[in-house]
Amino acid sequence: MPEPDIPEAGPVEGLQNTVHPSRPGRLAWIFRGPDGIRAFWRLLIFVGILAIFRFLMNGILHYFFGHHAATDFTPKTVLIGDGSAFTLIVIATAIMGHFEKRSFADYGLPVRGAFGARFFEGIVWGFLAECGTLGILYLTGNAGFQGLDQRGAAALRYGLMWGAAFLLVGFFEEFLFRGYPQFTLATGIGFWPAAILLSCLFWLGHMGNDGETWIGGLATALAALIFCVSLRLTGNLWFAIGMHASWDWTETYFFGVADSGMPANGHLLKTTLTGSKWMTGGTVGPEGSVIELLVCLVAIGLLFVRFHSNSRSRSERISPQSSRQTA
Repeated sequence: MPEPDIPEAGPVEGLQNTVHPSRPGRLAWIFRGPDGIRAFWRLLIFVGILAIFRFLMNGILHYFFGHHAATDFTPKTVLIGDGSAFTLIVIATAIMGHFEKRSFADYGLPVRGAFGARFFEGIVWGFLAECGTLGILYLTGNAGFQGLDQRGAAALRYGLMWGAAFLLVGFFEEFLFRGYPQFTLATGIGFWPAAILLSCLFWLGHMGNDGETWIGGLATALAALIFCVSLRLTGNLWFAIGMHASWDWTETYFFGVADSGMPANGHLLKTTLTGSKWMTGGTVGPEGSVIELLVCLVAIGLLFVRFHSNSRSRSERISPQSSRQTA
């Protein structure tokens, strides 16, 4: 007998043919966004890695160099302290970059352009900025120069040693505040909120220096904002590193005044600051002067003028969607 025709089974009424993806739980939403681990937790992991390495490094430095390695303000201690700190930041950034599939260029420190035109331009800006501060203090009768403190080979030796030391300071502080943390926070809350937040942390970090005042702290926050502006306008940290290193070198070695309340031995000029504390900065040095605040504001404005065309070309290449992700 021929088999009866059996109709194909159709969809059962009342059942859905599509499968809806399950919604993530509340705990998973806290830790992960559309692009993976949220910015806050990535930054926290970075800080944790850095803290562990820093703890180990402090023990090593204390064992070999003793307590003075962390307190004396000399080229040697700066080279050891900030050099080792920068090394740890490089390692922590490399670890995070490995898991995030990003290079140092993504975090503001590309090999291309290293010690190039932008870097040396930053050196000129840093020198002129500090000369502007001391120049105004001199013209207003709040600063005086009494000749040279070092001469000949000694002056050259100290100049080179402080130059190398402050170059490492520039690398250390710029890559710490404006490297991985700036990039990561910017993916969550945007570039400028991240820049302001990290500049405030830069301020707080300097308030632990001996003799620091609120004006000096505010000046360091504005200086940090200068470096953030240069990062935004130039696309990397090379200008900021050069300006940062040159600014500190000019203040500490060239003029021989206190840097964030820390006077140094081995400087070129004998500079005395006289007058009211709000004008000279007192024991803090020029960073605690209201003149420094004005110089910082002028520098920020000049940066926008200098790199205006470069900023426009960069904004045309970067879409708004690619510059911000979920926090």
